[in-house]
Amino acid sequence: MQREREFAEKLEQILPPRLVDFLKRAGEKAAERNEQAYIVGGVVRDLLLCIDNFDIDITVEGNAVALARELSRSAFDRITVHKQFNTATIKFDQWNIDFVTARSEIYEYPGALPKITPASLEEDLKRRDFTINAMAIGLSGKNYGELYDPCNGKTDLQSRNIRILHEKSFVDDSTRIWRGLRYEQRLGFQMEQRTLELLIRDIPMLDTVSGERIRYEIECILKEKYPERVFSRAFRLGVLGSLNTFIKFDTRKEEWFLRAREMNCPNVPSDLLYWLLFTYELDMENREKLIARLHLPKQIAQALRDCHAIKERLEMLAAPDITNSQIYRLLCAYSPSAIIANIIAVEEDESRKALNLYIEKLKNVKAIISGSDLLKMGFEQGPQLKELLDAVLDARLNGKALTKEDEIAIVKKMLAG
Repeated sequence: MQREREFAEKLEQILPPRLVDFLKRAGEKAAERNEQAYIVGGVVRDLLLCIDNFDIDITVEGNAVALARELSRSAFDRITVHKQFNTATIKFDQWNIDFVTARSEIYEYPGALPKITPASLEEDLKRRDFTINAMAIGLSGKNYGELYDPCNGKTDLQSRNIRILHEKSFVDDSTRIWRGLRYEQRLGFQMEQRTLELLIRDIPMLDTVSGERIRYEIECILKEKYPERVFSRAFRLGVLGSLNTFIKFDTRKEEWFLRAREMNCPNVPSDLLYWLLFTYELDMENREKLIARLHLPKQIAQALRDCHAIKERLEMLAAPDITNSQIYRLLCAYSPSAIIANIIAVEEDESRKALNLYIEKLKNVKAIISGSDLLKMGFEQGPQLKELLDAVLDARLNGKALTKEDEIAIVKKMLAG
């Protein structure tokens, strides 16, 4: 097993001093308990690449929860214990630090959640997804700062390869297909040839895992800086078809994602907006299939339905004589995100013009008089009250009512008529 003391210095160069102090304290406390503690996984990978990553996972050869409890008592940090997973999380300053006991995993059948048993660090590293995520740095005693790399992850980092650890990796857990594509595009790496062959072979295994687990992987992709790169690669390899055979991801969609970022700059687009663009071409039947397959939350599911309903109104919105109030009535029931998705994706200039007008000027228009004002004027509660208020709002939207007096005059005129 490779051991390099240089990583003690690397830890202290890249991580914030208070976080380094916490890690040293964790290592010392583990040594007092005759245990070994290590930082593992993505943070080690990113340390070697000199990329900031403060998402710290500590693996313990021993009892991770007991170690976390002792550290929490000594540091007055908040601790959350996850009994069902036998793990713990300490909130230290602005960082969440996860503690896990070193473990091995057995998959009883493809797509099953693994059965977990305590194990050595080396066994723990060898059950991981990719070699570049199967490294650890020691924190305890004379092992502080030593690199543990039983799967030659450092070599794959240097050659910029994404490589699985064994030939059944994607069979055991096919979500690794999505994860591998995400790492490949984020880091600018390439899928090692045999890994790529197995990935393509095992695409059908994505049907063995739950919709929630697939959705989680998609949500992780949506949080990437350039999610369209992952989806474009997934489309070319045939992975995207495992979600729905009618989802495409071509250069046009890549431009939509870019436009979404430009519209939201300096902020990033919401995951919801990306979801709407990602699924834009689907008809209602296939939207419902995707909603059911991924168990999409109600907000996302409804926005997908709204997006489709707006698409069906684009021809009406493009009518040359359409009024502001008609635009408002066509769009007011739908999610603003669904409207913005159509602004980005629609090809018809007149439809886009109407959508933009609604978002920029009409969406927040309100009448000055209210239902209570009309009740004070002697009107009774009922359908007529809503009819009068709608007429007043339409007049304001169309520029025919600028003041409260104008609105009252419209009410009186309607009643006289």
